[in-house]
Amino acid sequence: MEFEKKSRYGFDDLKEIVRILRAPDGCPWDREQTHESIRKNLIEETYEVIEAIDNSDTSLLREELGDLLLQVALHSEMESEAGSFDIDDVCDDLCKKLIVRHPHVFGDKSAQNAEEALSNWDAVKMQTKEQKSYTQAMESVCKALPALMRSEKIQRKSAKAGMDFESIERAVSKLNEECTELEVAIKHGTQQNRYEEIGDVLFSVVNVSRFVDVDSEQALYDACDKFIKRFSAVEQIAAERGIDMTTAPITQLDSLWDEVKIKLKENNGGNLS
Repeated sequence: MEFEKKSRYGFDDLKEIVRILRAPDGCPWDREQTHESIRKNLIEETYEVIEAIDNSDTSLLREELGDLLLQVALHSEMESEAGSFDIDDVCDDLCKKLIVRHPHVFGDKSAQNAEEALSNWDAVKMQTKEQKSYTQAMESVCKALPALMRSEKIQRKSAKAGMDFESIERAVSKLNEECTELEVAIKHGTQQNRYEEIGDVLFSVVNVSRFVDVDSEQALYDACDKFIKRFSAVEQIAAERGIDMTTAPITQLDSLWDEVKIKLKENNGGNLS
């Protein structure tokens, strides 16, 4: 296989390497892959990029962005082989989209702040996608998104159409109402009732989060980490005191949990996290 090795490579080199890997005399594994077979790889690489960002690891971010770019190159090469489009078409579409959706930069619109810029983006998006109603805009929200993230996007589109709570108090009141309905469903309802009411509670929690400018997806992510941290401390204390967590009464474990919360609060200067 003829290929010029260099001290530094660029985007065109990546395109050529991926083409070679997918060629009949290239890599057997790469050649066998399809959009469907590497779908999960795209998801995994995306989350590894996010992890690098969360850890403020610049070196790892550089590496993981490369792995993510490889997925884009592979999917594009598959379509190039099928005669549909190639990665240059992907870049062309992206550039044109960026220009059209930033009329305040490349056109005659104005945007004095980020909110106005986003408003311009959304207006152009609805126009270019020929969305004639807010319902169509909601339906266009990617269904593969994490549910909390999808909920927030849908709610924001609903708010732009004028259907939103007028205050945080009303949003909290709705959440309390949904919690009450869930309690009734647990006591007297069917499994389907409980399923629906839990969904309504979660949707209402996202509404409240939106009003207090909290990213519900990130909040739940951090809550998971906080739980693990507290659980680890409880487990350590239990081991030191000879307590078997699997057989200890829940009241004893709750007591250990409260003890850990107080210690962590003291160690964090009053911050419960």
